[in-house]
Amino acid sequence: MTRIWDVTLPYSSRLPSWPGEGRPTIERISRISDGANANVTRLSACVHYATHVDAPVHFIEGGAGVDALPLEALIGKVRVIALPGRSRVERDDLGSSDLAGVERLLIKTDNSALWNDLDHEFCEHFTALSVDAARWIVASGIRLVGIDYLSVEPFGSPEPLVHRTLLSAGVVALEGLDLQAVEPGDYRLICLPMKLVGADGAPARVVLTEL
Repeated sequence: MTRIWDVTLPYSSRLPSWPGEGRPTIERISRISDGANANVTRLSACVHYATHVDAPVHFIEGGAGVDALPLEALIGKVRVIALPGRSRVERDDLGSSDLAGVERLLIKTDNSALWNDLDHEFCEHFTALSVDAARWIVASGIRLVGIDYLSVEPFGSPEPLVHRTLLSAGVVALEGLDLQAVEPGDYRLICLPMKLVGADGAPARVVLTEL
């Protein structure tokens, strides 16, 4: 049987949210226990909560929405690398990681340990990409890059240069991964964001399988 790693965070209001965006409201609006024919739940949430994908229009006016992202970028062979002990992922970290020919890249950092406590407060000092690392990713032909916290961009950046660099080049940004149980190596990635028409992002169910 093929082994499967679910690297999606459990979607609930327990998780930290990006400051100012708020946590989702998940409410049962119809209950069998109250005499209704069915249980029905309403969800109200920011699309950039928990495990999610960013679309170009998130930071590029007129850019493509999440429904236009190519499935070929979201599904296929992926390389997982571990870069512990970094406050930033730098160009040299990637350049020395044997990524020749890699089209999809997931980066496991010290962020992963934060998910041991799903109820933790938002961590401003998470590991993210430097702008030079983002430029390296674009130049290397990588089509998707994922990281194990809520953004590829450092918190408090005066300009979203990491996002703009990636998204303007058509690189998919996959954020909010839980890579605690995943060892470095090659896997098959299946990343399926909700097909929200024109949206700047969407929640995604993301799994890895053995090749």
